[in-house]
Amino acid sequence: MTIMSDGHLTLGHSPDPDDAFMFYGLAAGSVETHGWTFEHVLEDIQSLNERALRGELDITAISIHAYPYVADRYALTNCGASMGDRYGPLVVGRDRMAVDDLRGKTVAVPGEMTSAFLALNLLLGKGAFRHEVVMFDRIPDFVADGKADAGLIIHEGQLTYQNQRLHKTVDLGEWWHGLTGLPLPLGGNCIRRDHGADRMAEIAKIIKSSIEFGLAHRDEAVRHSLQYARDMGYDLADRFVGMYVNQWTIDYGDLGRRAVRELLRRGHQAGLVPDTGEIDFVG
Repeated sequence: MTIMSDGHLTLGHSPDPDDAFMFYGLAAGSVETHGWTFEHVLEDIQSLNERALRGELDITAISIHAYPYVADRYALTNCGASMGDRYGPLVVGRDRMAVDDLRGKTVAVPGEMTSAFLALNLLLGKGAFRHEVVMFDRIPDFVADGKADAGLIIHEGQLTYQNQRLHKTVDLGEWWHGLTGLPLPLGGNCIRRDHGADRMAEIAKIIKSSIEFGLAHRDEAVRHSLQYARDMGYDLADRFVGMYVNQWTIDYGDLGRRAVRELLRRGHQAGLVPDTGEIDFVG
């Protein structure tokens, strides 16, 4: 049953090409919202994770790493996933390094609750490296300027880090796939549980429609996303969008849901996140 409402919803997402692409259908007014109005709140993922801890937004993008801390308040939607299928966040440095060389080094990271940070701790071990939190789009320059030994790169930095003459040490998505045979779940969308099961399902369906609209109108959706594509032209933005808005984004599927559970299981086993319990996916 379609739920009619004149309700106002806050929708948090990152000012990045993939999120802009994902929510283009909503931003353009091209999908049926069944009476809901959406206020787009654009902030970096670490800030959105922190706002989720306080339950401030109705719908928000969230790092999978952060989800165990908000699972009592939010439910993951079955659409909206950012999955790295044999690729993902990178660790880069000014010089070529082996993975073991990172132990004891200072790594610039985009946030302590990002999934990239969780994956790096699973790779190296809790406490095996020092870190400094730096805004994600400043990390390549931060490392190039010698302010950290290495940097943990997310978003479009994965495609542009060589512009600063940096070298890749490890691709965490590639490492994770070799370890588990699974894609690396990085981000998702979640809805505050106090909306109730029926409304949560209705809202998730609207989000899915927006994702499907972008994929069906790819050229115009990519052009819309270019306003958030720092130092990227159309071709590079289109490539980046293709990495993180795809079949996993429409629906996690059984494999994607298993990947989320496995990442958080291993994170809990390593003492990095609390036990999430059973994870429910809306929609």
